[in-house]
Amino acid sequence: MAAASFVLALYLRVGDNIFFYFAPRDLILATTAFTCIATAVFLLTGLYKGIWRYASMADLLAIARASTITLAIFLLLLFLWTRLEPMPRSVPFINWFVLMALLGAPRFVYRIRKDRRQERRQAAASGHRIPVLVVGSGAEAELFIRGIKGDPRCVYDIVGIVAEKRKRVGQRLHGVPVLGVVEDLPQVVASARLSGKPPQRLVLAKDASDGALVRGLLETATALGLTLARAPRVTDFKSGPPDRVEPRPIAVEDLLCRPQTPLDREAMKALIKGRRVAVTGAGGSIGSELVRQVAGFRPSKLLLVEQSEFNLYTMDGEVRGQCPDLTCTPVIADVRNRERMHRLFDRFQPELVFHAAALKHVPLVEANPFEGIATNVFGTINVADAAVASGVGTLVMVSTDKAINPTSVMGASKRIAERYCQALDRRREAGRGTRFVTVRFGNVLGSTGSVVPLFQRQLAAGGPITVTHPDMRRYFMTVREAVELILEASVLAQDHASSAGKIFVLDMGEPVRIVDLARQMVRLSGLTPDVDVQIRFVGLRPGEKLFEELFNPGEDAVPTDNPGLLLAAPEPADLATFVPKLEDLAAANDAADADKLFNVIRQLVPEYRCPAAERGPGPVAASA
Repeated sequence: MAAASFVLALYLRVGDNIFFYFAPRDLILATTAFTCIATAVFLLTGLYKGIWRYASMADLLAIARASTITLAIFLLLLFLWTRLEPMPRSVPFINWFVLMALLGAPRFVYRIRKDRRQERRQAAASGHRIPVLVVGSGAEAELFIRGIKGDPRCVYDIVGIVAEKRKRVGQRLHGVPVLGVVEDLPQVVASARLSGKPPQRLVLAKDASDGALVRGLLETATALGLTLARAPRVTDFKSGPPDRVEPRPIAVEDLLCRPQTPLDREAMKALIKGRRVAVTGAGGSIGSELVRQVAGFRPSKLLLVEQSEFNLYTMDGEVRGQCPDLTCTPVIADVRNRERMHRLFDRFQPELVFHAAALKHVPLVEANPFEGIATNVFGTINVADAAVASGVGTLVMVSTDKAINPTSVMGASKRIAERYCQALDRRREAGRGTRFVTVRFGNVLGSTGSVVPLFQRQLAAGGPITVTHPDMRRYFMTVREAVELILEASVLAQDHASSAGKIFVLDMGEPVRIVDLARQMVRLSGLTPDVDVQIRFVGLRPGEKLFEELFNPGEDAVPTDNPGLLLAAPEPADLATFVPKLEDLAAANDAADADKLFNVIRQLVPEYRCPAAERGPGPVAASA
């Protein structure tokens, strides 16, 4: 091709007068030199390694780059040989275009032929394929449609696209027409049915960070008798072959997620990389995700503190597989053991501690208040005091929205832990000593004991789904998003001295009615709520509230540099009076004196109400 392009470029420029410019011998030498240079450049740039079946713009750019390099070297050689005297100045430019055409045309003609053959096969088999409508007309939709059209084994036939913007209606994407916008979905489906290609499925092929859009599509799809799926993301191919493109089921996370909060990952990396980091509760829902994300930022050492042998073994194996070069130390330990925590921190000397160890299930802690106080209050005190004694730079405590106006022992115990860490943070002198950062957020999707696994088990059993109250609302967040914002809060706390003694509160969006979540999960299963699966209301359990709050009435919400994080400024505790009451709490807890225990809790947390000491456990239901 290179030799032909050089001779053809000369002919296009000078016609039959080639030998007027070049003697036959010189023409042969010049053509040979150009061919040798092109061969070397094409080999060095890997031009021939591209697969013609998938020729794309990247291949065209590679051809352009190789052609440019070839001509540049040839012109330099020709200048040294003849000072370019016999060659018209326009020949190199003509040669570049001719070479591009000769190299690119065979590739793209081959691809077009293969694509047309594939389209004919799919058209012949369209009667046996599942017609689908694609929602979205951006990059995700383009990738999905291209993958479907290029898969000879695909059982889906894309009959149209529903776009986000009306200006795209009437356009085509890989030959698929844009039939309307999301608001026109019922009319689009009706028209498709009249045309003889009734869609059976909607495939969401756009960023699913808008939970309201996904919920609306689910309701519309159900009303139209369609199922809703989503196009696969790149991350879906981690454990599967990338040559198959199959729509994925809509997950509960897709219904509830919100637009991604901007994160300063470089600052997170600077906070963690090369440092000794400890995570308590490393085998729990939040703790395990903290370990995964912290390990990705390459600390020098990572200490995993967990009382469950199985959870610790599982997490340690995962970290070693993910980061084989990381020094990871798994330790079976209970945060309630004060001496053990002090010895552990004194030996490991952590610079950054994430305290996620806690008892979090409201009904269980309500039925076992002494264990809840021992873990959530005194476990936190033990970790905090050990951090101060060993010179930890920053301790990050994971809290909960149930600490606001608590009606449960679990919520009250976390509020006491919050107040203790706040007091220690305010006690620091001139910025010296351990920095205490408290992060408060709501429910985590998919965590142990959350409503989602419970609903899934009840659905698998055929129902009914049990919900405590029709008006119960909860804040939800994915575990990944929660941990990302915990790390972001840790970064912000380093740069803002004004956050001392304050609590970081994650922006949880709008609260979700639990009964609405239950109905949406039933629809995701292809069933009809209250028809195929009954929803039963069983009443509030001990310690539960109808709705959770993120701020106390007396707390001011202070904005931060990150829109996903706010600062709460609750009234600080005075250690001089707070510590003696903690000693009274410890005495009541050790003596298993419930009356005294609840009395001291009310002194430590004046807003605590409705103690459930007399209540018995209620039925198993979704409490979130």
